[in-house]
Amino acid sequence: MPTPTKGPRVGGGPAHERLILSNLATSLFEHDRITTTEAKAKRLRPLAERLITFAKRGDLSARRRVLTVVRDKGVVHRLFAEIAPDMAQREGGYTRITKIGARKGDNAPMVVVELVREPLSAKKATVKEAEAATKRAVKQKEAKQAAAETKAAEDTKAAAAADAPAVDLPAGAAPPNEDGSAPEGYPVKGNANSGLYHEPDGQWYEQTEAEFWFKSAEDAEAAGFKKAGSGD
Repeated sequence: MPTPTKGPRVGGGPAHERLILSNLATSLFEHDRITTTEAKAKRLRPLAERLITFAKRGDLSARRRVLTVVRDKGVVHRLFAEIAPDMAQREGGYTRITKIGARKGDNAPMVVVELVREPLSAKKATVKEAEAATKRAVKQKEAKQAAAETKAAEDTKAAAAADAPAVDLPAGAAPPNEDGSAPEGYPVKGNANSGLYHEPDGQWYEQTEAEFWFKSAEDAEAAGFKKAGSGD
C-alpha cells in the first residue's frame, strides 16, 4: 500500500485512502477495467502493478502480501491463476489509462483503467529477443577484447624481458635463484645499476634488489663494487 502523501489525498485521511485504493484494486482485478477519476487512477496504478508483480512470483509469501490489500480471496485467486500468467512476458506496463472526458456535475476528469492482458505481438517479442541477443553479443565482445588486451600486454612484457640485454656476471659472483632468493653461501647483494654491494647488516639490505650475489665483501670489491654508504 502506498504511503499517504502530504497535502490533499484521495479520501478524508490515510486510512480512508488505503480503503479506497484497496476497493479500486479489487474491482480492477475482478473486472479487468474500471472507470474512475484521473486522480484516483494515478494513485491506483503503481499499487496495482506492484500487486501484479507479487502475483507473478506466485509463492505463498507473495499471496499473503496481496491479501493484505485485496481481501477477497476469489479475486486474489483470479489474480494469481489468470491475470499473472498473461503478464509473464511483460516486464512492466501492466495497466493502461485512457481519458474519456469530464464527469457531468463536478467536471472531474474521468479515465478508464484497464489491465493489459493481450499477449505481446510477434514483432514486439522479436524486437525484445533481438535486443537481448545484442546485449549478450556486446558483453561477449567486451570480454574477448579485454582478454585480448591482457594477452597482448603479457606478450609485450615477455618480449621486453626477452629483448633486455643480459648483464654480464662479474668474477666471483653468482646469479640469483629463479625466485630471486640468494644462492646458498652467497649473502652479499650486488646491484648492477648503482655499482654498490650490501651486506646483511646494512641499512638498505632488505630494500635492495640484487642482480648478483657474492660470498663476501672482499669478492664484491674485487669485482669492482663499492660498499653502500661508504661515501667513496
